[in-house]
Amino acid sequence: MSETITGASRFYTARDGLRLHLLDFGPRLTTAIPVVCLPGLARTAYDFERLALALASGAAGKPRRVVALDYRGRGASERDKTWQNYDLRIENDDILDMLTAAGVERAIFVGTSRGGLHIMLTAAMRPTLLHGAVLNDIGPVIETKGLARLRGYIGKLPDPRHWSDAVDIAKSLMSAQFTDLSDADWDAFARLTFEEKNGKLTPRYDTALFRTLESIDLEKPLPTAWPQFEGLRQIPTLVLRGANSDLLSAETVTEMQKRHGLCQAHVVENQGHAPLLLDAPTIARVARFVAEADAT
Repeated sequence: MSETITGASRFYTARDGLRLHLLDFGPRLTTAIPVVCLPGLARTAYDFERLALALASGAAGKPRRVVALDYRGRGASERDKTWQNYDLRIENDDILDMLTAAGVERAIFVGTSRGGLHIMLTAAMRPTLLHGAVLNDIGPVIETKGLARLRGYIGKLPDPRHWSDAVDIAKSLMSAQFTDLSDADWDAFARLTFEEKNGKLTPRYDTALFRTLESIDLEKPLPTAWPQFEGLRQIPTLVLRGANSDLLSAETVTEMQKRHGLCQAHVVENQGHAPLLLDAPTIARVARFVAEADAT
C-alpha cells in the first residue's frame, strides 16, 4: 500500500466480520510516534482530516503517521444490523483490531467526546498502547445537560434538501455552542455531518445510534469514570475544553489536573461541545503537545 499525506481510505475486518474503515495519513517509515484519532459518538474519521494533514506534514516537528477510525455504523464503515453492538466495549475491540491491522503498537491518541472515553478505557485495559492522550471535551464526569442536548438530535435530524439547508440545520443545532464560526467553517461542519448518497443528503451515521441513548436516565447522576481516567496518570495528557461546553465543566478539568500531574489543559474560545479541530490555534496547540509527548 502506498503512503500518502492526503489520507488513504483503508478497510479491515472486525472480529465479528463487519467491514470497518479508517483514514491513513503520512509516512509509515518514520521514527515519529504515530497518532491515532477516535471520533465522537455520531462523528467520523474526516473530523480529523485538517489536524491529520498538519501532523502528517510535520507540524509536530517531523512528519508522522496519523490513523483516524470510523466506528462501526459511522462514515464508510459497515452498518451493524444489531444496534446494541454500538457499545463502548465492542467498539474498543474494533479499535484494538484496527491497531493490529494497521501495525500500530504504540501511539499518541486523540479522542473527541466518545473517543476520549475509548482512550480512558484503553488506558485501563491496554496501557502500553498509549504514549500520550488528547481528550477533546471529555472527562470522567459528563454533564447531563450536554448529554440531554445530544440525545435530542442524534438520529433525529431532518434530511436536508440541499447543502445550504444542511448548513442551516447545523446552525440551528450548534450556533449557541459555536459563536464565532465563519461561513466556511459552518459549511465544513455541515459537510462533515451529512453526505450525499443516491442524490440525497443524509447523516454520516446509522440513525439507530439514537437508541443507545434512550435508556439513559437523565434524572439520575451519571456514572463517573475517575478510575479509568486515573489509568492515564503516567501518560502525558492534554484536555481540550470548549469554553461554551455543556458536557465537560471547568470544575471537572480542574479536578482532572489535580489528580493527574501530567495533565495539561487548553480552552478553545467561542466553541462548545466538542471543539471542531479546524482552527489553526487549536491545531497548533495539539501539535505542540504531540511534539512534547513524542520527546518523552
